[in-house]
Amino acid sequence: MELMGNISQPVYGPGPEAPGSGTPGLVGMVHGFLRMVQPNALPIGGCMVMGGWQWGGGAAWSCRVLLLLYELGFLVCIAIGLLFILLVPLVGCCFCCCRC
Repeated sequence: MELMGNISQPVYGPGPEAPGSGTPGLVGMVHGFLRMVQPNALPIGGCMVMGGWQWGGGAAWSCRVLLLLYELGFLVCIAIGLLFILLVPLVGCCFCCCRC
């Protein structure tokens, strides 16, 4: 009696798909944003093969540069978000205190 199915032979699907929901436009917009921010695949495989995670050497720096380029879209989004978090209350305070 197998309750869990055949565990030794897993079945893999084609990849992640958008969930069936009532908001397919919103799901498409989120996936489009994520593809725009981070279009490349994670370069960890090449760094592990080169031995780039060991301290020292040029391979470690090239792997770090690749990872920074991989995360560049998210870093730009974080910088813009922090800018808005700081500037919106400051501008609101100026509008409230300095009504000219």
